[in-house]
Amino acid sequence: MRTADLGLRRLGLGLAGVVAVVLLLEIVVRVGLLPQAWFPPPSEIFPDFAGLVTTGELFVPLGQTLQGWVLGILAATVVAVPLGVLIGSLELAHRLTRFMLEFLRPIPPVALIPAAVLIFGSNLDMKVFLIAFGTFWPVLLQTVYGVHDVDPTARDTARSYGLAPRAVLLRVTLPSALPYIATGLRIASAIGLILAVTSEIVVGVPGIGVRITDAQSAGGAEALMYAWILAAGLLGWVLNGALQMAERRLLHWHPSFRPGGGR
Repeated sequence: MRTADLGLRRLGLGLAGVVAVVLLLEIVVRVGLLPQAWFPPPSEIFPDFAGLVTTGELFVPLGQTLQGWVLGILAATVVAVPLGVLIGSLELAHRLTRFMLEFLRPIPPVALIPAAVLIFGSNLDMKVFLIAFGTFWPVLLQTVYGVHDVDPTARDTARSYGLAPRAVLLRVTLPSALPYIATGLRIASAIGLILAVTSEIVVGVPGIGVRITDAQSAGGAEALMYAWILAAGLLGWVLNGALQMAERRLLHWHPSFRPGGGR
């Protein structure tokens, strides 16, 4: 009961904070501290958002954005996790790739948009490539950190019992690294959504970003523009919440997910 009460209390405080911010924005806009020409009051944004939901106009662009997000992160994960395990397990591989990783990692994914458009065109493939490149690095680095952080005693104990290298990898290394990989995926989730919407806004790939620019281009549709922005924000919140829920269920055995474990 204490855990449930604590969860309800946190939810109540979170909702109270959201309501307070919305009311503050409403007041600030109504008194003229923020010009309505570029920031309409929330009382005008929410009806437009509700209209997107009730008419079903929201769901096709949302699905298009979500499709690129899923495919991009999936592609990044399929490559980054095995590569991260390899680099983290072999010191020679870590030394050989260190310079290349440090060179490629700081490249902003949006800087690759012109090259991606040239190679893939203005379509879903371009968006998936951009998301995959941007989300590859947090998953890769977290996997490497996770493998490096495996308790050497546990690994040596498994070997002393005669476990083959593959069994040590599957029973010791990967389970120990899973919390790090899960953290990398949550970081990649936010990055992936940002890149999805960015590619839609800049290049015109179908999705929420295109609807934001369409509303911005239409005269007098500022509230609708912010309604689409609100939709993007809510999508990010839902994705993060879903990943956190999956993380808690799959990693319930980990000390950090036990009561008092810090999560």
